[in-house]
Amino acid sequence: MANFTAKDVQALRQATGAGMMDAKKALEDTGGDAEAAAKLLREKGLASQAKRSDRENIQGAVAVGRRGSAASIVQLKCETDFTAKSDDFKTLAQQIADAVAEKGAGAVDDFKDRVDDLKVSIKENIELGEVVYFDGAGGNILDTYLHVQNERGVNAVLVELAGGTDELAHDIAVHIAFGKPAYLKREDVPADLVEEERKILEDITRKEGKPEQALPKIVEGRLTGWFKERVLLDQPFAKDDKQSVQQVLGDAQIVRYAQVVVG
Repeated sequence: MANFTAKDVQALRQATGAGMMDAKKALEDTGGDAEAAAKLLREKGLASQAKRSDRENIQGAVAVGRRGSAASIVQLKCETDFTAKSDDFKTLAQQIADAVAEKGAGAVDDFKDRVDDLKVSIKENIELGEVVYFDGAGGNILDTYLHVQNERGVNAVLVELAGGTDELAHDIAVHIAFGKPAYLKREDVPADLVEEERKILEDITRKEGKPEQALPKIVEGRLTGWFKERVLLDQPFAKDDKQSVQQVLGDAQIVRYAQVVVG
């Protein structure tokens, strides 16, 4: 005779997200011990999840957390858009982001079991992606921006300014979200990457039949355009493209920034 009832099976299903037959079998295998059955289901689920670990998980959500002078971005990855915009998934991403903002990047360790449980219940390759934590220096301005699309955050930015205003910091954060710069300043771009691009531009310009004496000036002009696509300070400002981000900043300085984009 079973040491459990149909209500026990239903309760286990609700607690674990398991199917009815799986929940019933787990209770049978554990003599009706609900806690042991839940553990067994979780172990079996994670074993099955290991087979999914090589499945592409470029979907997901990003969340932003704020606590006083600190801020965070947390990316939670999954396989489908449907899962990414589900309440359980978005809630977990936000809770992790809030914890990181409060306690630092190490706070993600407290959520390992929660992530594993979601893997089991949703049956997707779910994992933590990028985690960013900024604790602004005294007197600096820290701002965030989160772009929401298809019901979940898909593009998150943190920016720290020395000088300036809250409004300027927010405008810069919004600019970064859509400008997607790879570097803060030209000096940050690897020298070998710049040299490689310079050679490509020289080759293109020469093949266009431009006069040899004009090549250096033309190549430098095109290289400047290349920098404008990649370097934040060189980019035309989103709200006024007649000015660069550097010009808009005035006496203020961007100390650092971070951007995390789904996909």
